[in-house]
Order: sequence, then structure tokens, then C-alpha cells
Amino acid sequence: MPLSPRLLVADQVAGTLRLLDLPDGALLGELTGRHLAEHAGFLALPGGRAAFVDDLAGELVVLDPYGPGAGRPLVEATAPVAVPAEHLAADPSGRRLAVTTGLGRNHEPWTDLLTAVDLGAPGGPRAVRVRTRVGEPGVTVLGADDPLVVVRHREPGALAAYRHADLAAAAPSCPPAVPAYETRLPDADGHGDAHDPVTGRLFAAAGSGVHRARRDGDRLVREEPLSWGGPGRGYYLRLDPVRRTLWSCVRGGPADPGRWPEWSNDAWFQGLDDDRRTGRIPLGRGLVFRLAVSSAHVAFARVHPDGDELVLLDPEEPRVVARLPLPAMDGAPRPGGTPWDGVQRRAVAASPGVPLVAVSRGGHGEVHLFDGTSPAGVLRVPTPLDEGGHLALLAPDDGAHLDPVGR
Repeated sequence: MPLSPRLLVADQVAGTLRLLDLPDGALLGELTGRHLAEHAGFLALPGGRAAFVDDLAGELVVLDPYGPGAGRPLVEATAPVAVPAEHLAADPSGRRLAVTTGLGRNHEPWTDLLTAVDLGAPGGPRAVRVRTRVGEPGVTVLGADDPLVVVRHREPGALAAYRHADLAAAAPSCPPAVPAYETRLPDADGHGDAHDPVTGRLFAAAGSGVHRARRDGDRLVREEPLSWGGPGRGYYLRLDPVRRTLWSCVRGGPADPGRWPEWSNDAWFQGLDDDRRTGRIPLGRGLVFRLAVSSAHVAFARVHPDGDELVLLDPEEPRVVARLPLPAMDGAPRPGGTPWDGVQRRAVAASPGVPLVAVSRGGHGEVHLFDGTSPAGVLRVPTPLDEGGHLALLAPDDGAHLDPVGR
């Protein structure tokens, strides 16, 4: 009998994580006292596994979603990491990972710690912490053999490359780490990272476009940046490993966050193997941020005072194919206030192996499930999913690990 898809539902405020069977939502496993680092998100690993950072415990947690029911525990491994976790990434093999630290619940950057993890070290997972530079850094891990950890700094913009083996050999007590190679970026507003294991390229989103680089030994070779194709910029990048496409949402409009209902949002796409395959598709005004990739669609959740919706795009011939209404959230963002501080939000998740899409209803303990363009039910959990919670949808052999950056 084929294995069914699984849904990980994290309530980072309540400190719970649940593993649900799909599409019926049956509970297969549960963790309590686990507070997922929402900004770093879930990271897909080979073998149908997933990882996240517990921001309270200061641990990387590796999950085996197909373990329960097969005689294996849900938690496969843990390793200590520095927190608050900003970004999480793995090399293509899924063995060597890196975790950067950021603001957490602070107004200014204050920590410069970078953690390198080797899940396959002799005797079990091993983690080493070093110092880099204070900021809000992104991270990618290039190459399965002697991987290169590339930290994307914001102010001033730079890409700093470290050999994972050098980081793993660092002394105790968090010593400063010297990059094997460093190159400046022209922008001081970088936000959003992706890595394509097939070509070895990394991508870094910034105001002027998407900067590209590829590995050459311990060095990085810069390539011509990609244009956003119009006004605005994307704050998020996601790789579609099925259609070999890079996706983002380009935001435009007033800089004042209190005027977020006026923001414009365009889905931006760029072919990974053909630079000529690029474009933008209007999604509507309001708050659109993260997106998810299913076997049939690219999914965006749009929040607006006039009504929320799930927007589905055809990834083969990019265009909007469905706008599905979502029930309102008590405590939703309001005009005049920021759309992310002290308000409810939505998380969206999908797997490139199945047509299912899941969207949370923050504050209500609900996850709305869609099968393609058709509603497929409402899954309920006993905690409210304040701030939207966080979701990961997995399917056997879906190739999700070919997008090796946490989301």
C-alpha cells in the first residue's frame, strides 16, 4: 500500500508540533515543549526527513515523518545550535547543515554566531559554533563533497564562504572564523536565499535584483544578476525542483508598513536553465510573503481587509488559475498597523510530489486543505496556531530536498 502524504503542524507559540496523516488529518505523532524557529522554518532532507530549530532549547531537531507506524521514533536526531535561528540550510546530501543567528525578539542585530552541524559524524551528530558578523544573515551550503558554507550578509552586503570542514574543526568557546573567500554585494538590503544543487548556483535577493554566484573551489564566481522585471523587489526565494524554476513575490507600493493593504504583489519566476523564461503575474494587493510549490500549482496566501484568499498559479504556463476564498481571522492585521507584529498570519505548505496545499488560519487552530483547486477539508488542532503557526507538507520521494534551504 503506498504511503500517504504527511503534514507537520508547528505551533511555535504554544510549543507543540503535530504529525498528521493526509488527507484525513489523523494524528500520527506529537511533540510538546518544542518551539520552532519560525523564520528559519522547516528544511526538507533526503529520505523524506525534515529538520527545524527549537529556538527555546537551542537544538536542531531532525524528524522522520514516516517513522511512526514503522517502528521508528518521530525524532531521529538532535544537535545543539546557537539561537535565535535566522536561517537553516543543508548540503545536497543532507548530512552537513548550517544555522545562522539573527534578531529573535530584539530590535537590533546582536549575535554573530554560526553553527555547523555534521549529522553523520562518528559517534552521532556533532555541532560547532563560531563567530562571524552581527546581522540578519542568510545561508546556503554548496557541494556534497567538502561543502562550502556561504553566509549572505546584509550591511554591508557580502557573501562569505567557509569550508564546512574548517568550521567543524574549530576550537571550543566560539572562536572567530575567517572566510576562505569573501566578495562584496552592491546592496545592503539582502533578504531571501536559494541554492540549486543541480548547477551549484546560489541566489540572493536584494533591492537591485537577484544576485547569482557559483562555486569554483573555495571561491565564488559572481554572475550577472537577475532583474525583478519592474518596480518593487522580492523578499523571499523558493526553488521549484520539478519545473526547474525560481519563484518569489515582488512587493511594491508605500514603504510605510501601516499602509500594507496598498502593497502590490506580483509572482516573479525565473527559469533555472533558461534565462529567457522569466516574468511577473499580478496577485493582488495586501500581504503576500511565503509561497509553496505543489505538483500542480505554485500557491500564495494573500491577506487583505477585503478578504483573504489562496492564489494558485499554473507553473508550466505561469498564470493565475484559481482564487480560493479563505475564512477571516480574528486578530488579523488591520490598516494602520504592521501586518506582522502582534497579529494573526497564515502559513502555506505544499509538496512537489502531490497536488495538496495546506493553509493555516492563525488564532483558530485550523488548517485548510485543498486538493488542486478543490477544498479537501479543514484539519483542527487543539492549540490556536497563533501568528499562523508553521507547516510542512511531505510526500514520499517528492524531491523536496532539492530545495535545500529552510522555509
